[in-house]
Amino acid sequence: MPLSFKDRLVVAVASSALFDLDEADRVFREQKEEAYRQYQREHEDDVLTPGVAFPLIRRLLSLNGEADDEQFVEVVLLSRNDPDTGLRVFNSIEQHQLPISRAAFVKGRNPYVYMDAFNACLFLSADADDVRRAIAMGLPAGQVFPTAFVDDEGDPELRIAFDFDGIIADDSAEAIFKKHGIESFRSSERDHAAEPHQAGPLQPFFTEVAALQRKDLARQEKDPDYQPRLRVAIVTARNAPAHTRVITTLREWGIQVDEAFFLGGLEKAEILRAYRPHIYFDDQLTHVQGAAQIAPSVHVPFGVANV
Repeated sequence: MPLSFKDRLVVAVASSALFDLDEADRVFREQKEEAYRQYQREHEDDVLTPGVAFPLIRRLLSLNGEADDEQFVEVVLLSRNDPDTGLRVFNSIEQHQLPISRAAFVKGRNPYVYMDAFNACLFLSADADDVRRAIAMGLPAGQVFPTAFVDDEGDPELRIAFDFDGIIADDSAEAIFKKHGIESFRSSERDHAAEPHQAGPLQPFFTEVAALQRKDLARQEKDPDYQPRLRVAIVTARNAPAHTRVITTLREWGIQVDEAFFLGGLEKAEILRAYRPHIYFDDQLTHVQGAAQIAPSVHVPFGVANV
């Protein structure tokens, strides 16, 4: 019987998100495909350094146990390379001891169209055009940004942080804010506090992360010495009274988060500096550019914030 990923969290990652490919990309841009192909062959045994998504991917995969019923996470490489030029990426995956064995090499075509085939709930790439087209198709995707973050490999915990509007939830409230201002936004959220928001672009990934966290917690019931390693936070510019609808929405979806920060327009950077997420998702480019100085950050080009 064929293997199914139905009960696993599946992340699709481009090689540009998993590794630092700046030099190879420069060769491709300046000298075109044949020179790039030769460059990759000449360097295929040179191990690529970790990219923005590497801390997330490494820690997600570490949540898998030894038993067959503890295989909770699958990571699939979706690459614009062909198999020849992509060999260096697979060699680097092996050298970094990442248990990634599945890939799609599509030679310049759109890799994200294979997300559903792999049952992926997230696609990460450094290619802004690929991410925008994926979002336009209704697929959960994000563009990674260069970061100064230095990963502590001795820290076994995985911390994921999400903005709320335009990420977990849709952008209907954000649209009111942009069109009518803060007081109309607050009034609307107060009037609709008991109504959950519709799902945003990364709600599928958020839901799968919550399910993975429940599995991680359940392992402690079997093994009291096991320490759960996955923590989830919401970092939002909302504050009271707009906080209530966030909680209403999470309750409707049956999801609890470990931490929530309702900042009321305060700068998110200091919270992220203290929380130290291994990945942070936001729909506003200016927020991502600031956050990327502190933590691996992902821009989700969705809704009114990106018109």
